[in-house]
Amino acid sequence: MRLLLDTMCGGLRASLRMCGHDTAYSLDRDCEAGGEVLELVESEDRTLVTRNVQLAERVDESILLRERDVVDELGELHRAGVDLTLDESPAFCGACNGSLERVGPAEPTAEDAPDPRTEAVWRCADCGQLFWKGSHWERVAETLEAVRDG
Repeated sequence: MRLLLDTMCGGLRASLRMCGHDTAYSLDRDCEAGGEVLELVESEDRTLVTRNVQLAERVDESILLRERDVVDELGELHRAGVDLTLDESPAFCGACNGSLERVGPAEPTAEDAPDPRTEAVWRCADCGQLFWKGSHWERVAETLEAVRDG
């Protein structure tokens, strides 16, 4: 899915990106006002995720959240039909939503990153951040499984 999270829903960014959803965040786009958000939804053909009732009513494709806790919000998204399964090979940077590229075995990585010869490592083409399936990945996987099992 192509999603746009408004200013109230930014805590969902990383999880949705890890599930393979192209997830823009309005504050990352310097877009706070309702009209700007609507423009972005329209121009990029995205589904709006918001807790703002009036804003949701102005958009054809929107998901209105009522909860404030991220895990509860994920449950609402799941019930709305958003797939919350982690991608086997992540496509979007959890930090900036840029495209991830697999790091080659001979490419240098940060000291704290795994060796790309023995473990899959991805680099964001936009911000350069490295990703791998470590303990954070496992925690998110457990959370999403609990949300799906409801």
